[in-house]
Amino acid sequence: MEINPITVKATINANKSKVWQYYTSPEHITQWNFADASWHCPKASNDMKVGGIYFARMEAKDGSFGFDFEAIYTNVVHEEQFIYEFGGRTATVVFKDKQGDTDLIVTFDPETENSLELQKNGWQAILNNFKAYVEGKL
Repeated sequence: MEINPITVKATINANKSKVWQYYTSPEHITQWNFADASWHCPKASNDMKVGGIYFARMEAKDGSFGFDFEAIYTNVVHEEQFIYEFGGRTATVVFKDKQGDTDLIVTFDPETENSLELQKNGWQAILNNFKAYVEGKL
């Protein structure tokens, strides 16, 4: 059975250049890359080029659980979009100018362990944190 990709999106009140910078720079990634306030992202690195590696460490603040997220870029178009592969899956992140704001659209292949709803809600929560961080509300 084929499972369709999941898409999450947010409109960020910032120009595309700032949104790209905050989404791709490790010093910013560590500030927003978690789905819940009880988690954090203590480490991140990002080599934004085809074949480059994206890495983020995500952990519960109480130390009870954590995991590494690592992906390899297969396509990078500066300030427009990028595609990366992780664990046999693919994600595409698109940045669209919307009259000074930016639509950020993330489409990813789901995994099979968790429900589609749980995955969509988790990725959307991370995107909502990103929006709040860029807009100075996180």
